[in-house]
Amino acid sequence: MFDYIYWVMFENNQDISKTPLRLFEYVTFRAGGAAFSAFIMAIVFGQLTVKLLISLQFVAPNRLEGLVEDDEETLNQKKNVPSMGGILILGATILSVLIWADLSNSLTLIFLGLLILLGMIGFADDYLKVVRKSKDGISGKAKLAGQIIIAAVAVYLLYHTGDEDSRKIFQNLWIPFVKTPILMALPLVVIVGFGTLVVVGSSNAVNLSDGMDGLAVGCTVITAIAYAIFAYACGNSEHASYLGVPFVHSAEVSVVAAAIAGAGLGFLWHNCYPASMFMGDTGSLALGGAIGLIAVLVKQEFLLVIIGGIFVVEAGTVILQVIYFKLTRKLTGEPKRLFKCAPIHHHFKMSGWTETQIVIRFWIIALVLAFIGIASLKVR
Repeated sequence: MFDYIYWVMFENNQDISKTPLRLFEYVTFRAGGAAFSAFIMAIVFGQLTVKLLISLQFVAPNRLEGLVEDDEETLNQKKNVPSMGGILILGATILSVLIWADLSNSLTLIFLGLLILLGMIGFADDYLKVVRKSKDGISGKAKLAGQIIIAAVAVYLLYHTGDEDSRKIFQNLWIPFVKTPILMALPLVVIVGFGTLVVVGSSNAVNLSDGMDGLAVGCTVITAIAYAIFAYACGNSEHASYLGVPFVHSAEVSVVAAAIAGAGLGFLWHNCYPASMFMGDTGSLALGGAIGLIAVLVKQEFLLVIIGGIFVVEAGTVILQVIYFKLTRKLTGEPKRLFKCAPIHHHFKMSGWTETQIVIRFWIIALVLAFIGIASLKVR
């Protein structure tokens, strides 16, 4: 829409600043439009998506079977819920970006490509598990290799989209609450490698968090809104200078982040307890990867540990559980668990918390962490 309006104005020799269409010049207006349209799309097409997934027999395996004891009501409730609902989120996000974003901006195309390609990996994995009844879906190594390649190419393209000053900034490394970079002029291979780690890590962390109704998507919405603010602030030279953040021409990406937030909020309408459908890898891998790439673009990679703290803890508990299990088996001959179950939301479930308590409390923590992250814009 943005490009079409300018084409019409140019062909008719009209000054857009003298018409109501001048609003489309403002990133904030288009970001709001993208969030609202993605939200409406997800709401309107939600039930249709549920019916389609059920008709195609895209019904998820029981996620809690063997994990949570003596909760037959919950197990039966989730037994026939369709998966691969990430199609709805990605569809609403991509359509909104196509309508509201500047498609002549290379960053917009990079993020669209990342969302589509990671979504395809997630879809293939879900399809094998849900339809073909494959226990493991795509092999872990193949899925990780695909994520690494897509992430590395995306980060490399980010570096080459900017001007000389932007490239110099891209080779620096910042930490939260500090105005100046802690490392400067890092080799491109290091920057691409680190950025790839952030994108892949974020993608898998969101995926691991997708274990309860509304948990992953609710936290994703909060994180996306926080990084939309950063994308806008870092993309405005005056704001960036005043706040002490790097100026990286990232304002247009706030439209993408806003679309993710809007689509996620609309999906939550259908995914809140009791869920009508699950997001699956189709949505979680793509959304997590996009948030990680925004963090890389605005040079706030380490801040993702704070803003996306829920995802970090979820992924961290899985890693700790595996390490502790293998270490105790090697040292004592009898493997032990550090948590009752990992990721940690299952630990709380087995400790007596209800699913609704866990999800809402995690949302509250995610909000607090997002506020802390946003506060770092000023506290430097």
